[in-house]
Amino acid sequence: MSIYLDNAATSFPKPESVYTQQDYVARNYGANPGRGSYKMARIAAQTMAATREMVADFFNISSSSRIAFTFNATQGINTALSGILEPGHRVVTTSVEHNAVVRPLHQLQQEGVEVFKVLADAQGRVTSEDVYRACGDATTKLVVMTHCSNVTGAVQPVAKIGKFCHEHDIIFMLDAAQSAGVLPIDVDAMHIDILVAPGHKGLLGPQGTGFIYVRDGLKIKPLIRGGTGNLSSQAQQPLEMPELLESGTLNTAALAGLGAGMKYILHQGMDNIHAHEQRLLQLLWDGLGGIPGVCCYGPEPGPTHSGLVSFTLNNQSTVETGFFLDQNFDIAVRTGLHCAPDAHKTIGTFPGGTVRVSPGCFNTEQHIHTFIQAIKSITSQPF
Repeated sequence: MSIYLDNAATSFPKPESVYTQQDYVARNYGANPGRGSYKMARIAAQTMAATREMVADFFNISSSSRIAFTFNATQGINTALSGILEPGHRVVTTSVEHNAVVRPLHQLQQEGVEVFKVLADAQGRVTSEDVYRACGDATTKLVVMTHCSNVTGAVQPVAKIGKFCHEHDIIFMLDAAQSAGVLPIDVDAMHIDILVAPGHKGLLGPQGTGFIYVRDGLKIKPLIRGGTGNLSSQAQQPLEMPELLESGTLNTAALAGLGAGMKYILHQGMDNIHAHEQRLLQLLWDGLGGIPGVCCYGPEPGPTHSGLVSFTLNNQSTVETGFFLDQNFDIAVRTGLHCAPDAHKTIGTFPGGTVRVSPGCFNTEQHIHTFIQAIKSITSQPF
């Protein structure tokens, strides 16, 4: 049986309830939510409302109407950046961002937006003081950053940075792709103005799901305009959330599956899941550290670490390592740049990247032991 260790890309397998809920919805009430008054459409709309309320409760969002569903975190990030930033605005970000942030900011920079990147250290961490200085006396419109690095697992001091932004009237936007469902997130306590997350990673939902939260009073232009199921007589896009940012037919079955994934986390306890994954990461870190020729990157597993370990092998490309693991041991890991070239430049692993190992809640200690033995075999034998 194959061993899947790429949960930082997408969690797999999902809880059984996610599969059964998707199947049930698709078979029994797969109508368009909010697009009709008949029973099936009403039930579909109620399903969406229930998932929206669950997201609100999960992240301490006072009004679920401030949450718009997206197909992934990337759509939410593009919506926020393009919907707020204009030529002449200044935005502060970091040197360890995913391309979902880097690329839209690059395009906006070509259009006249000033982008300043705070340099992280060799473990992928930024300090709150460096972010404060980057904002400086200049009129900074927005700070956008990842909660956890998808390359090193480093957790950033987002609560301190959010508080600073709140006190200085700067919009604070958090990319929670690696932290939603893994670490506690409270939009009020952390002063998060915009929160973006996928549903298919730590929240244990299916691919093609995600959301964007926009705090009340913050104006944002929609990235996509179209059918919303209400105010259909108007040519103008509705101005109220969530319809403002939620055009087109939603994936009812998938979003019902997202709700099931979040229910599973609440039932198991996010702290319990995180503790289990941290135990696996510690086994992984200790095991890799005892193998000659292995170099690990990022902080050691602990309070300032999320859910992955990146490493390289001397005299072997990351692609070769990943290929050998897949072909000879049936173990799935991620190799290369992980859509985050800036992060690899920061930690010194560009252009080859790293091998990234990310256990999930359904992995076991035996999986990690098998993986360590596979790496020992790769380092000791030519293939």
